[in-house]
Amino acid sequence: IHGMDVSKGILTAVGGLTSHAAVVARGMGRPCVVGAASVSVDENKRLATILSEGKRLTLKEGEWISLDGTLGEVYLGQCKTNEPDPKSHYFATFMEWADSFRGNFGVRANADIPRDAKQARLFGAEGIGLCRTEHMFFAEDRIPFMQAMILARDVETRKKALAKLLPMQRKDFAGLFESMDGFPVVIRTLDPPLHEFLPKRENLMVDIARFPNASSRDKKEMATTYGVKVGELKKYLPELLSRVEELHEFNPMLGHRGCRLGITYPEVTEMQARAIFEAAVQVAKKGIKVIPEVMIPLVGSVKELENQKALVVKVADEVLGNAGLKNFKYYVGTMIEIPRAAMTADEIAREAEFFSFGTNDLTQTTMGLSRDDYTKFSRQYEDLKIFKADPFAVLDQDGVGKVVEHAVKLGRKTRPDLEVGICGEHGGEPSSVEFCYRVGMNYVSCSPYRVPIARLAAAQAALSTDTKAEVQRTA
Repeated sequence: IHGMDVSKGILTAVGGLTSHAAVVARGMGRPCVVGAASVSVDENKRLATILSEGKRLTLKEGEWISLDGTLGEVYLGQCKTNEPDPKSHYFATFMEWADSFRGNFGVRANADIPRDAKQARLFGAEGIGLCRTEHMFFAEDRIPFMQAMILARDVETRKKALAKLLPMQRKDFAGLFESMDGFPVVIRTLDPPLHEFLPKRENLMVDIARFPNASSRDKKEMATTYGVKVGELKKYLPELLSRVEELHEFNPMLGHRGCRLGITYPEVTEMQARAIFEAAVQVAKKGIKVIPEVMIPLVGSVKELENQKALVVKVADEVLGNAGLKNFKYYVGTMIEIPRAAMTADEIAREAEFFSFGTNDLTQTTMGLSRDDYTKFSRQYEDLKIFKADPFAVLDQDGVGKVVEHAVKLGRKTRPDLEVGICGEHGGEPSSVEFCYRVGMNYVSCSPYRVPIARLAAAQAALSTDTKAEVQRTA
C-alpha cells in the first residue's frame, strides 16, 4: 500500500474493476487501470513491456505514460490534464438541483484519513459511511508497532504495543471528526486478518537465507525494512517467520478477521474505542459537533455483537464520564456482510443501532464468488448473459438484493428507527443507488470521487420511485 500511496497512477496486469487494489485506488483518488494483460514488468531491469496491436513497446523507468481510469485507456507520453473543480458555479448549481429532490436520503463517503474526508466534503458528502481503521496502521511509522502487537505472546506485551498506536489513531479520528463537523462518522473496528500486516513468507525466507553473508549495507537496508536495529535481525527474522506461519490461513477472507479478531484480542477493540472517544471529547470541546458511529465488522451472530458492543460501551462510559460528557450521543452498529447476519437481522437489531451493508463481501459470501478471481471468467459469463453485469460493480438485485431487502425488513421489525446504509462499491453505482433508495435505506456511501454520481443517482431514484420508500426511511 505504500507504493500506491506515493503513486500518481496505477496500472496492473491482473485484477478487475472491483478487485481490492482498484477499490483502494479509487478511494485514494488515484487514476487506475487494471487487468491490462498485455503488460509485463521486469523489476530487476526496471522495464515494462506492452504488446499493443501486434507491436512490442518497451518502457524504461522514468518514461511517461498517461492513464484514463474512467475509460481504462493508457496513452504513451504525458497528456495534458484538467483538474475538475467541485466549486465551479455550473457544477454546484446542477448538484443543488439534484439535492433538492433527494429528500432525507443521504450520501456519505468512504474515507480513512482527514485528507480524503476534506475531499469528500468538497464533493458534497454528508458524513463518512466507512472509515477503514486498518489503513491507518499501514503507515510506515506505524507498521512496526502493529507488528510488535502481532508478535506479542502475552496480553501485557500486546497492550504496550497498542499503547503506542493509541495516540496515532486518536489524532486520525480527531481529524475526521473536525472535517465532518456536524455530520456522522462511521468507524469500523479492525477488519483484515493479522497476516496482512506482516511481510510475505517467501520474502522472509529469502532474507533469513541472505543474512549470514549479507554486507553491512544490505543488513542496514533489512533493518530499515523491518523497523528494528541491525543487531536484532538475527533473532527477529526467525521469530517473525514463525508468527507468519502460525497466522497462515487457507481461506483468510472467511478466517480470523473482523469481530473474530476483536473477540480473541479484546485489547485491540478497547484501544480503538478509546482512541475514538478520546478524539470525540477532544474535538467536541472545541465546539465542533461530533457524531461517532462505531461499526463492528463480519458479525454473523448477535452474540458476537453483544461481546464487542459491551467492550465499546465500557470504554465510552469511562472516557465520556471522566470528561463530564455522560449525555454525549454515539451509536454502535454492525456491518451486514454475511448471509447469516441478514437472515437473523431481527436478533442483531436488538443490539445494533444501525446496519451498514458491506456489499463487496456480502456479494462474495452470497454468490460463493471471489471478487479477485471472478475476472478470470467474467467476460464469458457476461457475454453469455449468465450474469447481467459484473455483480461486484452492479448490485445483483435478484439474489444479493433480496438478501439485503429481507435484512432491512427484519431489522426494522425489531427496531423501527434503525438507520440503514450501504458502504460497498455499489454505493456509487446508479442502478444500485436506486435499489437502496427503493428498499428504504437512509443513505449510501462511496469513494469521495463518486459522491457527485451518487447524489445525482439518488435524485433520479427519488423522481422515479413512489413514496413508500420515503415512508420507510422516516418511520
